[in-house]
Amino acid sequence: MPANFKRVLIACFFALPSLAFAADTAVEVKPPVPPQTAVSAPAEAALKPAAATQAARIGYVDIARIGAESERGKALKTLLSTRKDTLQVKVDGKKKQVEKLKASIEAKIATMTPKQREAKSKEFQKKLGEFQKFAQASEDELMALQEKESRMLFEAIEQSAVTYGKENGFAAIVIKRELLYVGGSVDAQDVTDALIKALNQADQKK
Repeated sequence: MPANFKRVLIACFFALPSLAFAADTAVEVKPPVPPQTAVSAPAEAALKPAAATQAARIGYVDIARIGAESERGKALKTLLSTRKDTLQVKVDGKKKQVEKLKASIEAKIATMTPKQREAKSKEFQKKLGEFQKFAQASEDELMALQEKESRMLFEAIEQSAVTYGKENGFAAIVIKRELLYVGGSVDAQDVTDALIKALNQADQKK
């Protein structure tokens, strides 16, 4: 999955600490080839100036809007938020256990023998290590879920762009943030709304 896309898509949901995303830029779409017909030499010559000046149609999309407004994008946001909250509750619970053990040791450490202090120190370090491993595993799980679901969403957007582009004669459909300059000979159109509609309709047919 392209790198720039992941950053844009995840940014439109919510920020998660130490989770990184990246991605591609454009979805190349070939326009339909018109059927070949026999044209006389004079007629062909008359058609050449019009063909030469015909503007190429380029579509551009706002990926953040698709992620935020499409039904699939909203479902992904809900899924990630719910899973994040669930994991956070578990992480917080284990953190409290570690803090409780630490407080208990500190309250009694003055009365402990050196051997008891060493034993409690090992117990605490073991508990702390278990907590750190669990927290890292939870973060890895959430990151893997983001990666998988975001990739599936991008593939759905890409397929919608290909279908819409072919049906409407676009030379290419690109991500809006990559569109730095458009010449006068190019017919550039925002097709974000059309792709959101197409994506929603495709999901309804499943």
